[in-house]
Amino acid sequence: MLMRTDPFREFDRLAQQLVGAGTTSRPAVMPMDAWRQGDTFVIEFDLPGIAADTLDIDVERNVLTVRAERPRQSGDWELLASERPTGLFSRQLVLGDNLDLERVEAAYDAGVLRLRVPVAEKAKPRKIEVNVRQVGEKSDQTAISS
Repeated sequence: MLMRTDPFREFDRLAQQLVGAGTTSRPAVMPMDAWRQGDTFVIEFDLPGIAADTLDIDVERNVLTVRAERPRQSGDWELLASERPTGLFSRQLVLGDNLDLERVEAAYDAGVLRLRVPVAEKAKPRKIEVNVRQVGEKSDQTAISS
């Protein structure tokens, strides 16, 4: 059997393996979508194959940090292809003061982590009542004469 080897293809494969693996000094990035739905911001992260017990979500001041880990599989077998990233995944988001970071909700289903962050009450639009005085009606303020 004759096999052709392409040294550049092999180099690309090795480079991709190094880049695709996350380490503590350089975690792999996780794809994300974010949108506003009424009075809630929704953020979704794609984390297929991640065990829920490896998920770690922290909020410090206005920085939200999401971490996860997909360990490298090992065994007594020969690896034929390795294209899925393994190791540590991390993403930090700087969130505005208009969000209520005390009430963040997280759910993980089918490889998607969904965070729901409500808009803070102080940031929601509100109506200001206008007091109208009728002509001839006395004001609550008294005039000071000199």
